[in-house]
Amino acid sequence: MPKRILQGTVVSDKPDRTVVVLVERRVAHPVYGKIIRRSKKYHAHDEANAYRLGDVVRIEECAPISKLKTWRVIGRVVGQAPVSAVAPDGVA
Repeated sequence: MPKRILQGTVVSDKPDRTVVVLVERRVAHPVYGKIIRRSKKYHAHDEANAYRLGDVVRIEECAPISKLKTWRVIGRVVGQAPVSAVAPDGVA
């Protein structure tokens, strides 16, 4: 059976070797038919701590790594977080 692959945004990179990825999907409401957004957070394994808050990444299903982690970040970043244009005080 093929492994599922999802795409989402990193919303937390605080745990060591772990990122929390928010995956959004659009579905039709069962009664009204209007398109609505549903989201879910997944804990994914990031061995090198390479991904940062705001990065758009792809995650792949894998064997359980810990209690919450059953996903692994696939090697490439789809989109990166925008770099802050605000300079620290005293820097021109």
